[in-house]
Amino acid sequence: MQSTDHQRLLRLVADRLQRQVPAPIEGLAEAARARHSPGVVAVLAYGSCLRGIDPRETLADLYVLTETTAAVSRNPLSRLGCRLLPPNVYYLEADMGAERFRAKYAVMPIDLFEAWVAPSTDNPYFWARFAQPSALVWIRDDITRQRVITAIAQAVATMLGEARRLAGGNQSQDPLKLWQAVLRETYQTELRSESVDRGNSIVAADADWYRATAGALPAHGTDRDRSPGSIARSWAHRRRRGKVLAALRLIKAAFTFQGGADYLAWKIERHSKVKVELTDWQRRHPLIAAITLMPRLYKRGGFR
Repeated sequence: MQSTDHQRLLRLVADRLQRQVPAPIEGLAEAARARHSPGVVAVLAYGSCLRGIDPRETLADLYVLTETTAAVSRNPLSRLGCRLLPPNVYYLEADMGAERFRAKYAVMPIDLFEAWVAPSTDNPYFWARFAQPSALVWIRDDITRQRVITAIAQAVATMLGEARRLAGGNQSQDPLKLWQAVLRETYQTELRSESVDRGNSIVAADADWYRATAGALPAHGTDRDRSPGSIARSWAHRRRRGKVLAALRLIKAAFTFQGGADYLAWKIERHSKVKVELTDWQRRHPLIAAITLMPRLYKRGGFR
């Protein structure tokens, strides 16, 4: 990124991160932070909970960033799993007044977060998520704040670089279509129950953000090969590798995400209309259930 463009993007990200979130999201973020303190350095919210959806109707998506893997888990194998394939994902419920709110939250060290949003990381799992709007719900200090702002600005820049590569370097393309196209590609690198066109509604929900970020880096492209064949090969590789990584993350989450089987069934039905009936045995053995159910759900269109 050029210096002037870099500063513009950093200001955009900083302004967006400081936006107020609904009180239930703040409460869930505090509960997640308390679980992993004292090693937590930041808590971020992202996804549907920032797009006007009632927190009672969905799971809030949170990211808890820690100083080291020691704050991720007391279990050495769990810490190793986070280091090898971040993040670790957990489930949380919190009562506020007469209401109960729920979240799934990811935990990882901040140094890994910074590494995985960089353009040197070929898998888009992190830079695709954090190129989208997020909110900084809690931060330890100003130095950490700047690290988070810089990392998220890098996620945006990485995503835009890939978007312009897909567009063949066409700088005049409508920025919303640019974002829609690259989100469509990133959705295909995961095991998702939503349509690959879900990115269209994500962009429409916050069009000003996507126009502003594209405008902040008008000259930013990529030095990578823009030939159609090279682009097709790189995204085909990402799709293959991404789905393997997604399956491994799902298996890893089975050991940490209590209530996860019901959550996954609910999410698949919500997005794909494919109803998943779980037995008590499957709830008690989510890993084996996931392995046996995934082929059948894939055939029925439960995820892509």
